[in-house]
Amino acid sequence: MDPYIDENNIRIFSKDVDPMSLIWHEDQEDRTIEVIEGNGWKFQFDEELPFELTENLVFDIPLGYLHRVIKGYDKLKIKIIKK
Repeated sequence: MDPYIDENNIRIFSKDVDPMSLIWHEDQEDRTIEVIEGNGWKFQFDEELPFELTENLVFDIPLGYLHRVIKGYDKLKIKIIKK
């Protein structure tokens, strides 16, 4: 079971998500992510320090890059743009 809900190209992580469900993974395609809302959430690529997911932040996740999301304080809402 996924730790999020997908609504078209919007992905929502609950403030109550189990942090253990936020696993390291690779995407099967290039993606651009835009953070819509969330406080205290972080994103981490393999062998890099995590960075905070702040409102309006836009960043790319290349195909095959290992990464994870780190739980914050409230819900996280992101927009996923497939390339």
